[in-house]
Amino acid sequence: MNVTKQLDAKGLACPMPIVRTKKAMNELQTGEVLEVIATDKGAKSDLTAWAKSMGHTIVKLEETNDVLSFWIQKG
Repeated sequence: MNVTKQLDAKGLACPMPIVRTKKAMNELQTGEVLEVIATDKGAKSDLTAWAKSMGHTIVKLEETNDVLSFWIQKG
C-alpha cells in the first residue's frame, strides 16, 4: 500500500485525533492514503464514522498493544 502521509496522534484524546486527521486529509489528493496512529480507544469508532461520513475509505485497521493504526484513502 502506498502511504502518502503519516499522522502520529498517539497520546491525543478525543476530539484531537479527528481534528488532526481532517487537517491532514485536506492536504491530500483523491485516492491518496493517510496513515494515522492513535492510542485513544474512542478513535476506532470515531475515525471510522468520520471517514464514512466524509466519503473516505478505511483501507486497513490494525490494533497492536493498545496502538491503533488506520490507513484512510481519500474519497
